[in-house]
Amino acid sequence: MQPIRTALVLALASTPCAAAGLDPASVTVPWGDTVAVAAQAVTGLLLPLAVTAATAALARLAGPLRTLVTATLVERLVRNVGDYAVNAVAGAVRGRTLSVPVGSAVIARAVQRGLDEAPAWLVRAAGGREGLAEKVFRSLPLAEEATLANTLRPAVEAARAGRPLP
Repeated sequence: MQPIRTALVLALASTPCAAAGLDPASVTVPWGDTVAVAAQAVTGLLLPLAVTAATAALARLAGPLRTLVTATLVERLVRNVGDYAVNAVAGAVRGRTLSVPVGSAVIARAVQRGLDEAPAWLVRAAGGREGLAEKVFRSLPLAEEATLANTLRPAVEAARAGRPLP
């Protein structure tokens, strides 16, 4: 039994733990380096996937976002040209109901202002000359007797001819 004990003591004495004066039952593992290498590997694999997923999500949002922005710009165009036309047409007062002839003149002036000042793509998004006229028609406080036939149609014809309504 003595030779086995001696061999065991010599084996333990020759280990790096014993040489360093550490307890031979504990082993030091450099786990920090291992974790750093593993993190780099995971990052190298997941980063391209994350970038791809973010790009795909952005591509899916681009269409609805473009539609939302365009609709907002069309609404602003209608509001701005309508406000301009109410201020520019004699007899039109903001906040008051417009009669049929005054309403037609306001619509024609608003459409002409939109065609003159707005970018072509925004006028196309509003539905062109007729679509813009209809949107302005719907946004104005018009008298009850105002209809598409007696108010909107003369305004569109005047805007198409480029002549103001009386």
